[in-house]
Amino acid sequence: MIDSFIEGNKIFLEKDFERKKERYMQLTTSQHPTVLWIGCSDSRVNPERITHCRAGELFTHRNIGNIVPTHDWNFATVLEYAVNHLKVQDIVVCGHSDCGALNALDVDMSKDSYIPLWINNACEAQIRVDERLGEAKTPEDKALRKREIEFENIRLQLEHLRLYPLVANAENAGRVKLHGLFYNLETGELSKIA
Repeated sequence: MIDSFIEGNKIFLEKDFERKKERYMQLTTSQHPTVLWIGCSDSRVNPERITHCRAGELFTHRNIGNIVPTHDWNFATVLEYAVNHLKVQDIVVCGHSDCGALNALDVDMSKDSYIPLWINNACEAQIRVDERLGEAKTPEDKALRKREIEFENIRLQLEHLRLYPLVANAENAGRVKLHGLFYNLETGELSKIA
């Protein structure tokens, strides 16, 4: 597999890097992304590919379930750097269909050490949807519930973002706008949720 990465890099060098060398040379000394993109680690949801962004336009943080943890040094560091130093103007939380992390909310993960702790950051989304919709009995109800949990998780993670004083202050001062987006794997469509 690694050999295919090296071969893929050769194609990148020929078809992209050499053709846009001036742009890439500018990126060797600094970056000026305008967006912090918080997305899922899912291999099917590459932010630059699904948005057709160029290198240097997105500052990304990806993790299982596009989670905004409220007590995580790694995430807080990314957030602080993006808002205070890169001066991003927009923060996106992007969820997607068929998210394994959100599917895991309904699965016994007691044999795993870390996954249950992590997805606990999303369980409130499931609780809200179940309170709103009640028990899903039909396949259609189950599909609707699943999609609503995916949407609600995006809204929940935006709430988590606003718990960070640096984000709340930047948003209140009009320096940053928060956005919730959803990527549908079946259609390839990216849409606004919040």
